[in-house]
Amino acid sequence: MQDLKQLPQLDDAYLQNTHALAARLRVEGPARQVVMPDGVRVWLVTTHAEARALLTDPRLSSDAVYDRLEYARAFAEGKKIEFSRSLAGHMLNVDPPDHTRLRKLVNKAFTSRTIAKLAPRIEEITAELLDAIPEGEPVDLITAFALPLPIKVICELMGIPAADQQQFATWSGQMVSTAAPEEIGAASGQMAGYLMGLAEQKRAQPADDLLSALVHASEDGDQLSVNELIAMTFVLLIGGYETTVNLISSGVFSLLQAPDQLAVLRENEKLLPNAIEEFLRFETPNNMASPRYTKEPVVVGDVEIPEGELVFVSLLAGNRDAARFPDPDRLDITRPTGAHLGFGHGIHYCVGAPLGRLEGEIAIGRLLERFSHIELATDPASLRWRSSTQMHGLESLPLVLRR
Repeated sequence: MQDLKQLPQLDDAYLQNTHALAARLRVEGPARQVVMPDGVRVWLVTTHAEARALLTDPRLSSDAVYDRLEYARAFAEGKKIEFSRSLAGHMLNVDPPDHTRLRKLVNKAFTSRTIAKLAPRIEEITAELLDAIPEGEPVDLITAFALPLPIKVICELMGIPAADQQQFATWSGQMVSTAAPEEIGAASGQMAGYLMGLAEQKRAQPADDLLSALVHASEDGDQLSVNELIAMTFVLLIGGYETTVNLISSGVFSLLQAPDQLAVLRENEKLLPNAIEEFLRFETPNNMASPRYTKEPVVVGDVEIPEGELVFVSLLAGNRDAARFPDPDRLDITRPTGAHLGFGHGIHYCVGAPLGRLEGEIAIGRLLERFSHIELATDPASLRWRSSTQMHGLESLPLVLRR
């Protein structure tokens, strides 16, 4: 086995310049071994064609993959994370037929009609947040706008009381970060306990919200178990806002770094839906797809990944692959939108994609309408990307905005 120190490290240097390492790895081949921040050795896939193929390959399994990952971390660090078991039984941690059953039940509650009905409320929240932004003085767009908007939307949709929304955001941030195992474990346990109590409340007193719909959703007499319900709520809550925070902030940052594209979008607002797709490709909010492991040896490019190995597919790297996207490191809001991996691919394609797109369009569209002048309030080189191999987004985005 190759010495871990000789393998590419997904450390802070990687997180702050993810595209550079991904580009180097793509040159070496579509799949290479790397070391995660917690010391776990995994296979990282960085090319578009192989990413799409592997995300639908039945030889790669999601079944109890987070258990395997936890054991690997325990071996690497000598300290187990102890992630709450109540949060583990979600759709990203199972294969068909269990996945098919869970997806069918959540689709029954998370319908396109439910999402479409949210547009007026998203507009209202957006307007309230933009009203509160001070004009002509530095403000962090993430804390003032990009973070509170999707948190408020997903929490209202799920039925999370307003008083608890900030606590939920804190737990979520800890669980997708590179924090110490004790912090991640504690956050997962606290969130699980909270969601269990809330689910029981919705069972006794259902309301017009998604959590109540999930509690009572059924298909041919089948319903979610208590643990499945808690895990499903967890993955919908996390996915329902983490991606959108990064989409809004990275989208605005990308436009400021490409003023020609900002000018094009201001001149033609009908390009906004296409621009959202390009933002999803250019600075993909989810760096990695949910992890898998090989059930048998799998040949990827010039290497054979043995059975039982952890495989991470980098959506962000695949979306910068020149073999699929000409001039991939250039933002182009008129680029044909097909085939990007912004919301994943295959059976684990993000169930909340329509909500993310809707929020992104409204948020960025109204921001550009409201403020005719937007500029960075700091040197772009001083900005930091989040300490997370899973999510790809800025820690802060200081701006000066003027009407």
